[in-house]
Amino acid sequence: MTATILDGKAFAAAVRAKVAEHVTRLKTDHGITPGLAVVLVGEDPASQVYVRSKGKMTVEVGMASFEHRLDADTSESALLALVEKLNNDPTVHGILVQLPLPGHLDSDLVINSIDPAKDVDGFHISNVGLLGTGQKSMVPCTPLGCLMMLRAHHGSLSGMNAVVIGRSNIVGKPMAQLLLNDSCTVTICHSRTRDLPGVVRSGDIVVAAVGRPEMVPGDWIKPGATVIDVGINRVADGDRTRLVGDIDFASASAVAGAITPVPGGVGPMTIACLLANTVTACCRANGLPEPEGLAA
Repeated sequence: MTATILDGKAFAAAVRAKVAEHVTRLKTDHGITPGLAVVLVGEDPASQVYVRSKGKMTVEVGMASFEHRLDADTSESALLALVEKLNNDPTVHGILVQLPLPGHLDSDLVINSIDPAKDVDGFHISNVGLLGTGQKSMVPCTPLGCLMMLRAHHGSLSGMNAVVIGRSNIVGKPMAQLLLNDSCTVTICHSRTRDLPGVVRSGDIVVAAVGRPEMVPGDWIKPGATVIDVGINRVADGDRTRLVGDIDFASASAVAGAITPVPGGVGPMTIACLLANTVTACCRANGLPEPEGLAA
């Protein structure tokens, strides 16, 4: 068996195209331009690259992009004051504070200071609670991207056995909740799981999000399963480094029915879903119908 490759770049391009179409309609029919504000504290190189990419794609789909770059020694009170200003700015529909924050800042306090309706990262405790109770919420971007890819590939996920490897608040837990809301039977695995290979083999869907390079070999995968690899790990390869996922792609792709590559799988969907969440937030704020196919 040779797995179908789930091309995240192509999926993401399609999502961005839908976002751009809806942005055009919002501008033309209602005179509204969705706005995304991104706050970066410090000079973390990976965060700088990510924020630059977000800003570029925000503008490409026709939305307004607001970037706020703060020094690494910015005080907590100053950061909270900026968030409050953005909360009260009607031209800003989505707010994202780039993580990780410098160590002297309380990430939970900062994230929970964002207006839940503008929390396009889906990390605010109110959105976590709404998602957990099956109500309308802002959904974390990476799990949302995974769900979109699964729905596009399978159609209905109802009745499928789904195994999520990893229990982080950013991916594992919300991913499990989204799958449960789509009527999957869900198992969450972690470092204390007994017989992890056996549990993973039960999955019609396997989502790996643990941050351990090539941890899951092909003989853990049920033949024909759909494998979503969220991991992005840098490993040494001679005098270079290369990116690999949490799944051993070579062995798993020989068994799985479908699989995401690393890079080029889940990663591109994260920013695309951030843009989708911003459009959704804009529509909700203005009492307008939400775009179809861009939310959970």
